[in-house]
Amino acid sequence: MDQRAILERAQQGDERAFGVLVDVHLARLDATARLILRDPDLARDAVQECLIRAWRGLPNLRDPERLEAWLYRLTANACFDVLRQQRRRPIEVELAKSDGPVVPDYSAALVEAELIHRALGRLDPGQRAVVALHFLVGMPLTEVAATLRIPVGTAKSRLHQSLVVMRATVPRRSDEAADTVPGGQLA
Repeated sequence: MDQRAILERAQQGDERAFGVLVDVHLARLDATARLILRDPDLARDAVQECLIRAWRGLPNLRDPERLEAWLYRLTANACFDVLRQQRRRPIEVELAKSDGPVVPDYSAALVEAELIHRALGRLDPGQRAVVALHFLVGMPLTEVAATLRIPVGTAKSRLHQSLVVMRATVPRRSDEAADTVPGGQLA
């Protein structure tokens, strides 16, 4: 059965068809929410809220070809709602690689993950959303802008500002520094 037929069944209230539709996107929606919120529990809550909104709004989906972008927009909006509710509560984040190769040098991977965590922590939620959708999900900036309902120029600006902040946070690796860990010890 093709996706359009599954979507039509889901729009008519078929819960199994809805499950089939969202199951394909669930891992990436969760990863996107984790990057935006920096908390796995809050991310799960946001994805659940996204799915509730999707179920309720599915009959009104005008363009079935935009289902994926619509789900990401719902996820980002649910994340922003969670953040509004939290109001500056300090949050620790755990990053888990998705679809990446296994790295045999675990200590270097941990140091790198910590640097990325720190860099992401300096971004505001709007910037993290653009970074997550562009780099994690692989959306072009035009789709990121449409998903977040912001102008393309704003998406480009947020991405640029994010990269500037992240580059300033993550130290440059030189040949000598590449073999050291924080504290100056050789790896």
